[in-house]
Amino acid sequence: MCGEAHGLGRGRRSADIHCYRQVLAAAWAREHSPGPTEEERELLAELSLEYRLPEVSETDPLPMIGLAQLYRRDVPDLPEGPQDCDLLQVFWCPFDAHDPSRYDVKLQLRWRRSWQVGQVLAVPPQPLVVGSAGFVPEPCVLHPEQVVSYPFAGFLPEDLCVRIDTWEEALEEEAEQSADDEPVGYQYDLSIPPGWRVGGFASWHATDPYPMDCQTCRTPMHLLLTIDSSEWDGGSGSWTPLEDRDLPTHRSATPTEVTVGRFGELNVFACPTDPDHPHRSSIQ
Repeated sequence: MCGEAHGLGRGRRSADIHCYRQVLAAAWAREHSPGPTEEERELLAELSLEYRLPEVSETDPLPMIGLAQLYRRDVPDLPEGPQDCDLLQVFWCPFDAHDPSRYDVKLQLRWRRSWQVGQVLAVPPQPLVVGSAGFVPEPCVLHPEQVVSYPFAGFLPEDLCVRIDTWEEALEEEAEQSADDEPVGYQYDLSIPPGWRVGGFASWHATDPYPMDCQTCRTPMHLLLTIDSSEWDGGSGSWTPLEDRDLPTHRSATPTEVTVGRFGELNVFACPTDPDHPHRSSIQ
């Protein structure tokens, strides 16, 4: 539950958001005359309405939404949790009015032991309304894939950055002369993959890199999890799953329907010495 005060008495209903997506997906998937009909447009407009809940106070506890459930048996790079916990559950508040900025995301990590999980709720608690559709994920089954990643260019030695720049310039000149497709680049094709991922390196493409040290013991923190708005985009073709290469990006690259900030990514960092220490995060 989120107990912070924010304007949770007005917003969209989760069921309406799921229905909106289903109607729109079915409309564009039609072979003949794709796109919403006039009747479907009216339904979509109705499903987009916000509702006011006068009986709800700004300080009433609000159920948080489950984002991810990860088992170490499925994700080898998932670090060990406290006291042999092997199950990580990630939740967030469906409103972004937190902390002094009133725009921060409220995230909660829960480590559990999978063998102690009892009865599973068929329908998890849901907030009555949410701040925006991007807070409501579509259920997805994970198919973890291990890949090799490399640090963000801003952390590399200067001489290595010069060598990479020289190499990329040579590839660009070669592509121009041969009229080939866009050449690969370190930042988008080789270093840090887009999409939801565990471990590896964080991208700092929206801000300059800054230290992520544990606020309890001052130890440099490791990237635990990245929550991304898209699994790939037009600038990261090398990371597109083989089975999705022939599908349109706008229909296949966002299976979770989660949106972080202005279609960015949320990097969650954890202390490597003690997983009980509070996490930190960065939106890129």
